[in-house]
Amino acid sequence: MIPTPLSTGQKTLRLLLIGLVPLVILVLFLWAGGWLTPERLTSDKLVSVLQQAGGEHPGYRRNHAKGICVIGTFASNGNASALSRAALFAPGDTPVTGRFAIAGGNPSAPDYAVPVRSMALAFQQKDGEQWRTGMNAMPLFPVATPEGFYALQTATLPDPATGKPDPQKLGAFVEKYPEFKAFLAWAKQYVPSSSWASDRFNSLNAFRFIDKTGAAHLVRWSMVPHAAYQAISAADKNNKDFLQQDLQQRLNQGPLEWDLVITVAQPGDDGSNATKVWPADRQTINAGTLVLTRAVPQQQGPCNDINYDPLILPDGIAASDDPLLNARSAAYAKSYNLRTHEQAQQTGTHL
Repeated sequence: MIPTPLSTGQKTLRLLLIGLVPLVILVLFLWAGGWLTPERLTSDKLVSVLQQAGGEHPGYRRNHAKGICVIGTFASNGNASALSRAALFAPGDTPVTGRFAIAGGNPSAPDYAVPVRSMALAFQQKDGEQWRTGMNAMPLFPVATPEGFYALQTATLPDPATGKPDPQKLGAFVEKYPEFKAFLAWAKQYVPSSSWASDRFNSLNAFRFIDKTGAAHLVRWSMVPHAAYQAISAADKNNKDFLQQDLQQRLNQGPLEWDLVITVAQPGDDGSNATKVWPADRQTINAGTLVLTRAVPQQQGPCNDINYDPLILPDGIAASDDPLLNARSAAYAKSYNLRTHEQAQQTGTHL
């Protein structure tokens, strides 16, 4: 059958459509980068303001730059398998590559100067899927949105004249983001511990566990330490690397353990706002024990090349509608691309 020749109008329309495809791709690229909407918050802006706060340190993360790699396993007891069909929650062991860190972009910062600490973990399932999570040793996040986080970083940048944040800018920030007051109240009474080993690390963001029937359960989780809490000491404050040295000393004596405790939301609990702490009477499930056996310096360690993106999730775990999750994921990716490129330049290799 001989095809009907295209009319002049049809030919013109086809050529227009062919020409529009690269134009649409270009527009999407520019929009994603923030070029067409300069007022829109982008990962470039987030990473840039973090670098302003921490200084330029090529080859390092833009936040939580100072840290140490840890290696171990997660021993699941099977208790969480009713909530999530993720393979790691079935009874058995899953290899884990993790990282302890302190907040901030300066890899040489003294451990005692930064009260906010983090634990990041990558669980490697037998089926090849991974669960990556980044947790912090605080009960709530300072702000509810990416815009609030950006505003916080901007408001706390040191004034060149004084070397300290401008009180007026801080005051204006708190007025615009009043949820920050809850974090301030916690920070004022918080006494940091003497060890990562005794810190409780919380997901802060909510996620959804998907069970075998496809039903979703809104959850948060915490790594609850087996080691007893001890307050930071005067000796700790004279040692800029006391957290790393303490961790090595403890691991030389034996494994360190945390229980993975899942908190299950009830109807009405807000999963989109990390500044809201759920009531203490919510159901909790001990899903198993994280057992860490070894620590390795980060620059040559197995955690160095891992992007602990909170949205790298296995089947059985899904994101909630918390807006911070997508922002974290995008900023982590930007930071990862920058530092790996810088590391390649430092070593003379090519990506």
